[in-house]
Amino acid sequence: MKHLYILFISAIILTSCGGDKNKSVEDIIASNDLELMRQKKTELDVKVQEISAQLKQLEKEIKTLDPQEKIPLITTITAKEGVFNHFVELQGNVSTKQNVVITAEYGGVLSNVYVKEGQKVRKGQTLAKIDDGGLSQQLAQVKIQTELAKTTFERQARLWEQKIGSEIQYLQAKSTYEAQQQAVNQLQQQVGKTLARAPFSGTIDDVITEQGSVVAPGQSQLFRIVNLDDMYVETDVPEAYVSEIVPGKSVKVNFPVLGKEVDAKVRQAGNFINPANRTFKVEIALPNKGITVKPNLTAKLKINDYTNNTAILIPQSIISENAEGEQFVYTISDKADKKAKAKRAIIETGKTQGDNIEVLSGIKNGDEIIDEGARSVKDGQEVKILISQ
Repeated sequence: MKHLYILFISAIILTSCGGDKNKSVEDIIASNDLELMRQKKTELDVKVQEISAQLKQLEKEIKTLDPQEKIPLITTITAKEGVFNHFVELQGNVSTKQNVVITAEYGGVLSNVYVKEGQKVRKGQTLAKIDDGGLSQQLAQVKIQTELAKTTFERQARLWEQKIGSEIQYLQAKSTYEAQQQAVNQLQQQVGKTLARAPFSGTIDDVITEQGSVVAPGQSQLFRIVNLDDMYVETDVPEAYVSEIVPGKSVKVNFPVLGKEVDAKVRQAGNFINPANRTFKVEIALPNKGITVKPNLTAKLKINDYTNNTAILIPQSIISENAEGEQFVYTISDKADKKAKAKRAIIETGKTQGDNIEVLSGIKNGDEIIDEGARSVKDGQEVKILISQ
């Protein structure tokens, strides 16, 4: 082929240098004669077409007569057993069970706010106080009355032990004292509702109601408190994976916004299938040492649902299908030097991951499979191996 193209170029050069006009291309260009240039170009175009047609005839005849020209050129890959982990790709949101809005339990004026946004607080710490409207004074009076009832009851008890007085007097004193204790407890609970306390240790994320505002019980939102120490990702998983995705499965959690990926585990798999979308809930425990992950952040999940420790993976692109719907690839046999024969192998495939697919049967460890050129060979055809991997 190389010699043919050299012949082709030489012919063009000789043609451009000869002719009836006995002038070279350089001479014609130097003459600045436009008409002469056009005639010379037309003459050369005709010669090029004639030589191109002759080259095609020669190439066709060479392929017919030379057996080496008929052998397809291929590359091969060696089938190797390895660990195959298949992942289900889903999307989830970051959540925390300790993310709550604290509302007022008592109606009145928010007289004091003791914290600010971003402040860390302890469980039980007082965050704000609502004016109790004189409830504290009532509690003080009831406590005084309770002390009196206690003293009366204790004296009446001593008398009753000495058989002095009637039983009804003793029971009345006891009943009065216990009623006063109940009244104190009830008022203490009411007064306690005027104090907004932290339900758990965390950070004040938002002060919703400012000091001096009038609040209503169960309606007015005071603070949002968040604890980022126990974060998790929640997602909906199709019911088809209910037996594969169980607690303890490995998960790769990627946060596109943060540009980071962490390894985690499935903490909980729901036992309820949602009839609306045929999915079940899954929670993935999330280590959050850097406190960079926030609630409601979007995460991309790769959950390991299948593992084969002795899997053979091949590119999907080399698989073909016959008229019966069977999948097949070509392996090589009778290998000698760089030549071999193509052999069709019917295969059964499993799960896919990216561009590769798992082969369940039809290929064994160590087989050489045709990669490049797989679409251009036939069963039993001789091939020439360029590269073996």
